[in-house]
Amino acid sequence: MQRLKVEQRYDGKKLITYLTSVYPELNINTLRKTLRLKDIKINGNRVKSDVTIYYGDEIEVYIKDELILGKTVREISIVFEDESIILFDKPTNIEVTELKDKFKNKYEYLEPCHRIDRNTVGLVLFAKNEECLKYILSLFKDGKIEKHYIACCYGVAKNEDTLEAYLFKDRKKSLVYISNIQKKGYSKIVTSYKLIDLDKKNKISIIDVNLHTGRTHQIRAHLAHVGLPIIGDGKYGSYEVNHRFKKKTQALCSYSLTFHEIEDERFKYLNNKTIKLNRKPFNEIIYDIRK
Repeated sequence: MQRLKVEQRYDGKKLITYLTSVYPELNINTLRKTLRLKDIKINGNRVKSDVTIYYGDEIEVYIKDELILGKTVREISIVFEDESIILFDKPTNIEVTELKDKFKNKYEYLEPCHRIDRNTVGLVLFAKNEECLKYILSLFKDGKIEKHYIACCYGVAKNEDTLEAYLFKDRKKSLVYISNIQKKGYSKIVTSYKLIDLDKKNKISIIDVNLHTGRTHQIRAHLAHVGLPIIGDGKYGSYEVNHRFKKKTQALCSYSLTFHEIEDERFKYLNNKTIKLNRKPFNEIIYDIRK
């Protein structure tokens, strides 16, 4: 079962339009059958037709995870695990909280130490006890966990660059805005990157992104702001580009985490340790366009 809360941008939309947008791999016939069986609730009430939904509505969808989320959710890889932490390789179309729910019967304690967007894939760090959670959260707050992402962008990136700007979060619209100058309510952001691969002819850049500040949608919005929208990003990217590459979700992957300045004796073994995925994401986008 999936539980959702309707965002501002979907206010006044039809239920089927909303669900197929949130779950691109959900078959329309499966969705219509679910409606006929009244296996969808809105604000606790069962519905059987394609009703209009509104901002703040709470929706419960009673469909098996593998049908609503697609085959990628059937097996979620564990990249690293010990007595204190566990790192999952999160697939697309699943929230971090849903990942916790999926494994709640396996672990006595399991809490996420950070978040990545529903359609961003890759590493998510969880704590397996409360003491570890508190310490890991302090490390994130103090910038002692170095986070790298891999992004596939439309545009010709430099060999490397450090970007500085200011970000404002509009909570009602679930959007952020970027400014080159500081304004009231805007927070400073710093994002650096290095080029991994480039197809200059087709304007495809695969870059390694180092997130120095951890603001909502920072990478997606910041890269779009400088003319490097992430392919597949329906919120900050280009519809024409996404359609051309047939990508419905942003090509952004949480790729590696490195722990720095670990002083707590219980977690000293993590000092300067890097944990990363053993796969290279998004190379297929360049491969497919070159075929």
